[in-house]
Amino acid sequence: MARLTKGVTVVDHPLVQHKLTLMRMKDTSTKSFRQLLKEIAALVCYEVTRDLPLEDVEIETPLQRMTAKSLAGKKLVFAPVLRSGLGMLEGMLELVPAARVAHIGLYRDPATLHCVEYYFKAPADIAERTVIVIDPMLATGNTAIAAVDRLLEAGARDIRMACLLASPEGLSKFRGHHADVKVWTAAIDERLNDHGYILPGLGDAGDRMYGTR
Repeated sequence: MARLTKGVTVVDHPLVQHKLTLMRMKDTSTKSFRQLLKEIAALVCYEVTRDLPLEDVEIETPLQRMTAKSLAGKKLVFAPVLRSGLGMLEGMLELVPAARVAHIGLYRDPATLHCVEYYFKAPADIAERTVIVIDPMLATGNTAIAAVDRLLEAGARDIRMACLLASPEGLSKFRGHHADVKVWTAAIDERLNDHGYILPGLGDAGDRMYGTR
């Protein structure tokens, strides 16, 4: 199940919402947090890829030949924003194991909340592939905007955004910069606090994934 509004799809499937609730709990262990993020990522990926093009192919079953459906065109590119995007990457690769991977290294300056790039690597033929940007939190929107900007510079033309949580402020800012990039998220929370964190949120996704705080 999914709810669509103004280029943003909220994946409100009961399994997604249940797992998200478990992730929000402050006492959820690092191990459980990682596993839940991986599971939610696969479920969100199912929705993000719902409209991928298909083509007819001739195959042979154990009983007879038939015409069946297969994905058309070049394979997907998953583009996780380091480091927390890696937590979603694993679940998505389980669903689409043949996908290529681009890595976008960005960190948010704690004073200005602006993004600083420190690493970027993507397939050379990215212009010919559908790219799904992966970042658990779309908070201020600055990281998502910077990631899409960098992919566009590299030649990407078909870009989508997948996250776990989004803020109304971040979505508004992101859509203002990249109105043609559709967003999939498990929830849109209430607001940002003064430090740019989503409320009620679930804390810092990277720190909770890797036990660094």
